[in-house]
Amino acid sequence: MPSLNPAVAEIRRAVRTALEPHRGTDVIVALSGGADSLALAAAVAFEAPKLDIRARAVTIDHGLQDGSADVAARASAQARALGLDAIVVAVSVDANHPDGPEATARTARYDALERAADEAGAGPILLAHTLDDQAETVLLGLARGSGAASLQGMAHVAGRRLRPLLDIRRETVRAACIAQDLTPWHDPHNADARYTRVRVRTTVLPVLETELGPGIAQALARTAEQLREDNEAFAEMIEETIEDIVEHAEAGIAVSVPALAANPAALRNRIIRHVVSSEFGVSLTRAQTLEVARLVTDWRGQGPLDLPACTASRTGNRLTFTAR
Repeated sequence: MPSLNPAVAEIRRAVRTALEPHRGTDVIVALSGGADSLALAAAVAFEAPKLDIRARAVTIDHGLQDGSADVAARASAQARALGLDAIVVAVSVDANHPDGPEATARTARYDALERAADEAGAGPILLAHTLDDQAETVLLGLARGSGAASLQGMAHVAGRRLRPLLDIRRETVRAACIAQDLTPWHDPHNADARYTRVRVRTTVLPVLETELGPGIAQALARTAEQLREDNEAFAEMIEETIEDIVEHAEAGIAVSVPALAANPAALRNRIIRHVVSSEFGVSLTRAQTLEVARLVTDWRGQGPLDLPACTASRTGNRLTFTAR
């Protein structure tokens, strides 16, 4: 018998590892028809029956391009040819939304996948993000200066969302498609330089590879993994700490100043952001967080700070956040 193509074997192995904890359940595979999701669907179709898993491919038609319904129908037909149940779900996307079409389409897509999973009684939703997608995400977060939460990128497991291919290069999934005679759809948006992510993919990362040497994508992915571990550790420390130092106040919440001052700056700043986010549902910028921290470490009687949705003020040994 001919040996199994290495790219196909690598993807199947990753999918098997991701599905193993979900034996006997139903799963959803997000299928756009592109190389990444098509290779994922093929691997799931091969591995799922061995684990008594029923898999359904769900293709989201965003309606943002001419012929999108035909593309979605073709992807769904490919999934059925692989032996998967398959459906197409059309969603409405506001191309003029202030968040931009990419973010709006992503939100609509995830919402539709969640609904499809609920309606099918499925558990996990499998997404086809690759190591290259992870590297692009980390680099974009770095450029925006958005902190560790952004730099940690995407998780292999995030709730019911699984990303089995997150350690696999994009070139590997393309090789797997060729080896299995799968014909992926090439999204024209992936070559449109108007999109920041496209410029990162086609210009920025290649320049970094040329100027700094190979392995940049892997290094960015490793950075994301390390930051995720750090972030999870900080989250546990915050949960352990916050119950002892926070108390309810009139129209808000108060935090012990001595307790905040006793913590290192990294943890103190995270506690401040966590308190404001949990209590008022807003995020503080780095500059706003540091100004609040000065009420703890460099207080000279300065008055209240205006923040999104609340004010921060110090009275004695209490830092109080009050709704505005």
